[in-house]
Parts: sequence; C-alpha cells; structure tokens
Amino acid sequence: MERRLPLFTDNHVRQPIVNALRTRGWTVVRAIDAFPERTPDEVLFAHAAREGLVFVTSDRGVHTIARRWIEESRPFRMIFWRFAHHARMSDGAFVRALEELAERADHFIYPIEYITPGP
Repeated sequence: MERRLPLFTDNHVRQPIVNALRTRGWTVVRAIDAFPERTPDEVLFAHAAREGLVFVTSDRGVHTIARRWIEESRPFRMIFWRFAHHARMSDGAFVRALEELAERADHFIYPIEYITPGP
C-alpha cells in the first residue's frame, strides 16, 4: 500500500513535478502559495516541520539548516537532491523516486532522505 507523504516544496522543485505528484494524489504545498516571495528559508523550514510536512528541495542553504536542526535534535523530515541531478534526471524520474521512497518501510530513519540518479 502506498504511503504518500505530505510535501512542502520550494522554488527548487519544478512545477511539472508538483503537478505530477498532485495528479497522483499527493498533498503538495508550495512555499510560494503559503508565504510571500523571498521569505527566509529558516521560516519555510520551521513551518514545514511544525506542520508535519516533508520539505522537498535541492537548495544547499536549506540542507545546511537541516544539518543544524539535526545537531540541535529538532524533529523534521526532508527530501534532498543535489541541484546537478536536475540535468541528469527527468521530472518522471523524480516522481518515481519520491513514490519509491514513500513505499519503503524504513523511510526517514534519518531525517533527510537523498534522491540520487539511477545507474
């Protein structure tokens, strides 16, 4: 049984990925729909954590915030990939990777899940 995760995406997640996930029944909240443009990453990150949303991004600055939160033992969940993967993975590949992650029984043992291109 598929366990779709409630997601929070920033501007680093392409709109076709958001559209495909929504079409497949995922709850996806875009930062731009919830906050004014140029809202600090720390505010976005805290919101996602407080609301139980998985922050999805390739923004290294947000990854830095996440690592700090781990050091502070603050709870959150995040899905991250290196920005360079955009050139190597199709939108469909990202959607499939997210769906595969949601299916795994052991997802989020560590608060950050990483998406990497396949072979």
